[in-house]
Amino acid sequence: MDYFPLFANLHDRPCLVIGAGNIAARKIDLLLRAGAKVTVISREVSPAITQLGLDKKLIAIEKVFAADDVLGFMLVISATDNAETNQAVAAAANAHHIFVNVVDNPALCSFILPAIIDRSPIVVAFSSGGAAPVLARLLRAKIESVIPPAYGRLAQLAEKFRDVVKQRIHAPEQRRIFWENIFQGAVAEQIYAGNGQQAEQQLLETLDAHENAPTAGEVYLIGAGPGAPDLLTFRALRLMQQADAIVYDHLVSPEILDLARRDSEKIYVGKQRQNHSLPQDSINRLLADLAKAGKRVVRLKGGDPFIFGRGGEEIETLMQEGIAFQVVPGITAASGCASYAGIPLTHRDHAQSCTFVTGHLKDNTINLNWTQLAAPNQTIVVYMGSMGLEKICQSMISHGSPPDLPIALVQQGTTRTQRVFTGTLATMPARMAHEKISPPTLIIIGTVVSLHNKLSWFRNDA
Repeated sequence: MDYFPLFANLHDRPCLVIGAGNIAARKIDLLLRAGAKVTVISREVSPAITQLGLDKKLIAIEKVFAADDVLGFMLVISATDNAETNQAVAAAANAHHIFVNVVDNPALCSFILPAIIDRSPIVVAFSSGGAAPVLARLLRAKIESVIPPAYGRLAQLAEKFRDVVKQRIHAPEQRRIFWENIFQGAVAEQIYAGNGQQAEQQLLETLDAHENAPTAGEVYLIGAGPGAPDLLTFRALRLMQQADAIVYDHLVSPEILDLARRDSEKIYVGKQRQNHSLPQDSINRLLADLAKAGKRVVRLKGGDPFIFGRGGEEIETLMQEGIAFQVVPGITAASGCASYAGIPLTHRDHAQSCTFVTGHLKDNTINLNWTQLAAPNQTIVVYMGSMGLEKICQSMISHGSPPDLPIALVQQGTTRTQRVFTGTLATMPARMAHEKISPPTLIIIGTVVSLHNKLSWFRNDA
C-alpha cells in the first residue's frame, strides 16, 4: 500500500491550518470535531471560520505565513490557492518532521485526509491515496447506506459492558464469540429499534448463558474456488472472517487468504507432489484438536472440498470425534477454469457428458479407465495432471481417441496470471515440453476445446 492507515488522537493537540476559504473551513471543522486545538493563519479570516471557533478551541491569526509558524504543531494543513505558499508550508513542515497535508497536491503531502464515515465511536476512513478522491467520495456514499447511525450506539453499549464481559469471560477466543453473537443478534436489533434498556438486559442474560455454557469449537470446510477471490461465496467469506484458525493448502491464493480475519492463526498444510508438509491423517487430527480447544476452524481448500479435496475424509474424523462442522461448497476448478477459458464443458454439438478424473493417484500412477475416457462425444477434465501430460495423451490415443482430438491446459485459471495452452493429443506434449508451468493447472480434453478461440472472453492484462 502507498499510505499507512493511521487514526491519530488529536484531543487537545495543537494543529495548524494555513488558509481561510471554504476548503480550509471543512478541514478546520474536522479537526475541531476531533478535539484538536486549531490555529488558523491567513491574510484574512472569514466570519464563517471565526464562527466555527466560538465554542471551541480555535485561534485565528491574520498574517502572511512564515516558515517558523509551523513550530510547536503536531500536524499542519495548507489549504490555500497559492502554489508558492503551499510549497513553503510543505517545506517548512518537512524540515521539522511535522506531518503536513497540502490540499489536492499529494506530492507535497506526508499524510492525506481520507473520506470519513462518522458513527462515533465507530469511524470508517478510506482513501484512494490521492489518485481518485471523487471515487473515494462515491464509495463513501455507498458504504454510508449500509452502516446505520445506530452502529455508534451499539459500540457505546459494548464500551459500557466491556470490562464486565472481560471479568466474566477470561478466554479471548470466547469473548470474541460472545461479542460477535451480540453484534449480530437480538441485542443489536434492540439497539437499532431504540430500546437501549432492553438491549442491556438482554446482553446480561446472554452473558449468563454464555458463561455457563461449555466451550465448543466448530470446523468449517470451505471451498476457496479456482483462484479469483471474488468467486468466494458470501457464506465462505463470513465464516472466514469469524474463524480463530485457518488451515489452508497451496492451492489457496494469497489474495483469498487476505480475506480471513487478520488476527486468526494461519496454519499451512499444503500438499504438493512429492512434498507433503503434513500427511492427511495429521491434518484430520489437527482439525479435531483445534476444535476441541474451543476454536472455530476454517479448513480452506482450493476448488470444492468434495471434488478431489479429501473433504470426506476430514469430516469422517470430525464425526467420529463428535465435533460440529459445516461444509461450504466452492466453485470447482473444472467449472471455473473452463468458463474463464471460454471452453463449455458440455455443448449440444460436441459433448453430452463430462467426466472429472485425477491425474495423481495414491500410488503416483495414472491408472484410469482409458477405454471409457476415450469414448467420443464427451469432455474429460483432468485435475493435477500436468506432470503426466505425455502419459495422458499417449494413453488416450492408444485406446481409440483420434490424435487430432483437441486438448487444453489452463494454468492458474480465473486469476490475472491465467494462461491457456491448446493443441491436440498428438502435439500437446511437445508444445508443453518447453513451457514453464506454474500450478495449479487443469487439463480439458474434447472437441469443446475447439471453441476456445471463438468464445474466449476473459482478459487478464488489466
